[in-house]
Amino acid sequence: MSDTATKENIFKPAKSKAETKSEITDRAARAFIDAEANARDAKTERLKAQRLAMEAKRAAEEAANPAPAKKKRATKPRAKTT
Repeated sequence: MSDTATKENIFKPAKSKAETKSEITDRAARAFIDAEANARDAKTERLKAQRLAMEAKRAAEEAANPAPAKKKRATKPRAKTT
């Protein structure tokens, strides 16, 4: 093992200014994209739960109050043509 202190051992290599700016921009963009995706997924789950609850409520109402049976129309006897 070498215990000699050199610039490479002590200090981290400096990044170029352009690299640093691009990394900052990349991190910020990814954070926005991830936040939007999380919000979209949460909204989708919330709306799905509401839709399922509404469908269950509608099905329960239909089961409790069935639609009245349709009456058959009285038909007139057809006149025979000769």
